[in-house]
Amino acid sequence: PRLPQKLAEKLTILNDRGIGMLTRIYNIKKACGDPKAKPSYLIDKNLESAVKFIVRKFPAVETRNNNQQLAQLQKEKSEILKNLALYYFTFVDVMEFKDHVCELLNTIDACQVFFDITVNFDLTKNYLDLVVTYTNLMMLLSRIEERKAIIGLYNYAHEMTHGSSDREYPRLGQMIVDYENPLKKMMEEFVPHGKSLSDALLSLQMVYPRRNLSADQWRNAQLLSLISAPSTMLNPAQSDTMPCEYLSLDTMEKWIVFGFILCHGVLNSDQSALSLWKLALQSSTCLCLFRDEVFHIHKVCELLSFLFRSYNKRVNDIKECKEQALSHAGLMHRERRKFLRSALKELATVLSDQPGLLGPKALFVFMALSFARDEIIWLLRHADNIQKKSTDDFIDKHIAELIFYMEELRAHVRKYGPVMQRYYVQYLSGFDAVVLNELVQNLSVCPEDESIIMSSFVNTMTSLSVKQGIQPNTAYTSVSKASLGIADHRELGKMMNTIIFHTKMVDSLVEMLVETSDLSIFCFYSRAFEKMFQQCLELPSQSRHSISFPLLCTHFMSCTHELCPEERHHIGDRSLSLCNMFLDEMAKQARNLITDICTEQCTLSDQLLPKHCAKTISQAVNKKSKKQTGKKGEPEREKPGVESMRKNRLLVTNLDKLHTALSELCFSINYVPNMVIWEHTFTPREYLTSHLEIRFTKSIVGMTMYNQATQEIAKPSELLTSVRAYMTVLQSIENYVQIDITRVFNNVLLQQTQHLDSHGEPTITSLYTNWYLETLLRQVSNGHIAYFPAMKAFVNLPTENELTFNAEEYSDISEMRSLSELLGPYGMKFLSESLMWHISSQVAELKKLVVDNVEVLTQMRTSFDKPEQMAALFKKLSSVDSVLKRMTIIGVILSFRSLAQEALRDVLSCHIPFLVMYEWLLCLKQTDYWLPFISTIYQVAMNVYELSSAAGLPCEIDPALVVALSSQKSENISPEEEYKIACLLMVFVAVSMPTLASNVMSQYNTSYSFTGHCNNIHCLAKAVNQIAAALFTIHKGSIEDRLKEFLALASSSLLKIGQETDKITTRNRESVYLLLDMIVQESPFLTMDLLESCFPYVLLRNAYHAVYKERPHL
Repeated sequence: PRLPQKLAEKLTILNDRGIGMLTRIYNIKKACGDPKAKPSYLIDKNLESAVKFIVRKFPAVETRNNNQQLAQLQKEKSEILKNLALYYFTFVDVMEFKDHVCELLNTIDACQVFFDITVNFDLTKNYLDLVVTYTNLMMLLSRIEERKAIIGLYNYAHEMTHGSSDREYPRLGQMIVDYENPLKKMMEEFVPHGKSLSDALLSLQMVYPRRNLSADQWRNAQLLSLISAPSTMLNPAQSDTMPCEYLSLDTMEKWIVFGFILCHGVLNSDQSALSLWKLALQSSTCLCLFRDEVFHIHKVCELLSFLFRSYNKRVNDIKECKEQALSHAGLMHRERRKFLRSALKELATVLSDQPGLLGPKALFVFMALSFARDEIIWLLRHADNIQKKSTDDFIDKHIAELIFYMEELRAHVRKYGPVMQRYYVQYLSGFDAVVLNELVQNLSVCPEDESIIMSSFVNTMTSLSVKQGIQPNTAYTSVSKASLGIADHRELGKMMNTIIFHTKMVDSLVEMLVETSDLSIFCFYSRAFEKMFQQCLELPSQSRHSISFPLLCTHFMSCTHELCPEERHHIGDRSLSLCNMFLDEMAKQARNLITDICTEQCTLSDQLLPKHCAKTISQAVNKKSKKQTGKKGEPEREKPGVESMRKNRLLVTNLDKLHTALSELCFSINYVPNMVIWEHTFTPREYLTSHLEIRFTKSIVGMTMYNQATQEIAKPSELLTSVRAYMTVLQSIENYVQIDITRVFNNVLLQQTQHLDSHGEPTITSLYTNWYLETLLRQVSNGHIAYFPAMKAFVNLPTENELTFNAEEYSDISEMRSLSELLGPYGMKFLSESLMWHISSQVAELKKLVVDNVEVLTQMRTSFDKPEQMAALFKKLSSVDSVLKRMTIIGVILSFRSLAQEALRDVLSCHIPFLVMYEWLLCLKQTDYWLPFISTIYQVAMNVYELSSAAGLPCEIDPALVVALSSQKSENISPEEEYKIACLLMVFVAVSMPTLASNVMSQYNTSYSFTGHCNNIHCLAKAVNQIAAALFTIHKGSIEDRLKEFLALASSSLLKIGQETDKITTRNRESVYLLLDMIVQESPFLTMDLLESCFPYVLLRNAYHAVYKERPHL
């Protein structure tokens, strides 16, 4: 009769619970080893004596005669009970787990269960897993040094609180004492289980040696190759031991080493057992207990040899195996990894081209994943526990490539899972069901119950669909008293193993991936993990595989267990932080490569600047005129483009290396669109985009080469050339990575049009605005630079102290257009606003001067037709020169702004030639259109002017100047007074103009291009018109009337100097006369007829003739 023991269920449950208990004990050990996480009671100085006393007396409890030592414990007993409960009951759970395991092992022995990994795979595997898990748990428990202190403290606190020890304490305390040396205790414990355990282990003798082969043997057998035999490519991969093919080598070594330690007697009686054991000892120097806790095999075996007589015979064997492991294991595993890299690459390439092969060749995929995972874990474990001087075998700079191909295979399985499911559903129903039915029919003895079960299997498989699943359980047939013994029907067992594998392909693909390729152990080797990543980035040929490290972070959550939910947050945070760090470093590396390429390209673009052609032109001219210049033997300067001429195909330039490295790294960044880790989504491309934005911003500002100390800055045209070269390189990044580089340009360049960027740093707009205002225009005010309208540029004047820059190279048409291209409409608007702020400050000072002379100016305003009275009143005026100087400064600033506006208009006409209502905006220049309605539709007019000004179009009334002057609010002054001051300001300027004639620098220069006054008084024309238009727009006065009044006063004043006989006073009279013509020419509100009525045109004609005759040259 079949025994209803449910062995398979119990093994499954206990194995899962064992992993949970290992997780909890592991976390307790790590917490006790960390001073920050350690329970405070273990390091509290007040409890130190009590803890020592408890540990010394453990497990005995003595509370009566030690009141002094335990007094402090009495005070904190409730807190101890509360805070140490989790630790204490974890140890209690371990004890209960041990009881259940021992009970199950006894039941298995009593049932005489048949174990053979090749026949009843799942039962044997679960049995061996339980033995190893139990062993690892007890060994890990013994490594917690504070276990006695924690258990004792809790029990003493319980005794003091409840008057008695905890009910579990006596057994728990005894278990702790018994397992001081866990292996010795368990070796005694497993004596009755020796036969079952040894039988299970000996079944590995056909599996383990076949898995533990050298790389050359794998290579000769063409392992994992789909193309070695093209004719069989579509044939399904078959084996009598399907699950054993992808069984972890690391797992088998743990079974063999720990298993034969526990049943060591069989080593002396069975040569095959000894061979298995020695082969396992030669493959590794340490095994994994749990996560990063390791077990040093040879050291422990040597210690055991002194404790047990049966082990004495094995001392020489252990030493020999140790030497073999130290000298050859590293090389063997290194060669395996080398083979697996090429094998997995071939497999991944074929499957990506023909994903349909995932159906028949699924076994190859999981074998490849398992083999690679074993080698990676071996390297990780041994690199952290090196026992030999040479470390070359434990440093693998190509490990990222192997991990990458693993991830590629995993991705194929996830992507084409439905393909595999459909294939194996048909396989189960069309082949497996038929074969199983035949095997059942051919059984010599098949009891009724077994026949019903087998028939159910066949029927279920025949009608199977993708949404269904089937997991046969053959555990009961392994019991010795079963009616249908699996030991007598091995073919049936092997067939059932194959069917189980096929059903996993239908409904357990994710679990299979975790079983064969989970690398969550990297979570506990953070330093090694980060070191591998850095080595990967440093090696250009491996950087394309760097994405495998962030992808590994997606594995981390699979190592958590429901029995230890508190560690989910720690592991989740670690996976997020590591993934973030890896992606950030990858993006930084790519950014640095891009920056280096941009630097090279900027250098090449710089060679094409016009300034570099002067020497070439000079050489050509001298060659034509046969003049010899320069030193003999001077090398000829290489022309731009020479770098593109290759004499040798093998010649590799630095730019080639940078592009190669960038393409490799970008492949990695572009490999996956996103990855999900602990419900967080990471997008690698966004990291690169973010870093490119930051670096592009810094580079643009850096390329201005602004030096605040020396006030040096790059020419706008040169900066524009560099920026365009930079942008060309960035645009080419789209060939490598699917990112929107236009978004980068928009974000960065738009920020550069503002005063500060998103990080609060200065932009090129603020730097150039500051430089033009504080450096160029300040030198104009100081008389070192003059503005010449014909050239449309500012030019240096010959002075004693030469300027460090050439003003023309920063203010001519091409430079201003380049500036407009860089700053854009927003940046130019900021520049205009800054200029207007300076003008408003000058106007504020002018108003103060007007207020000081208000009475005199009021009289002069009505006496312009009385020469004698005007002369007398003029002498009473103060600060005349200051008024003219400030107005000249305003004119210079407005002249610079007109250059900037014209440049902006030229740039925008290229970018947006079909600007909506462009022609209509141009009609705004017609004064007659607006003047009759200016008082009634003021706000509408200002809005339209503002729009026009933003596009660089000229306006009769400057909206920026109106806004700037409108913000000036004088306290205790009525609007009428403000309007009067504005009128008197124009009067002040008009009556002061004759004094300009006595200034030496007022002479008008008529040489080619340099037409204008060296002291910039020709800029007064723009100042007068713009200031008048703005002021009287604000005060809603008549601009035309006020300018007529200005013209009358100015002409009257200038006509008076025509009657002067003093040569000093009249030395530049003709040059000053020309100002009237300039004012009228500049004004949309005045006409030549009006000027003729005030100032005879013959005087202007004679003035032009006189200044032309003199023609002084700069």
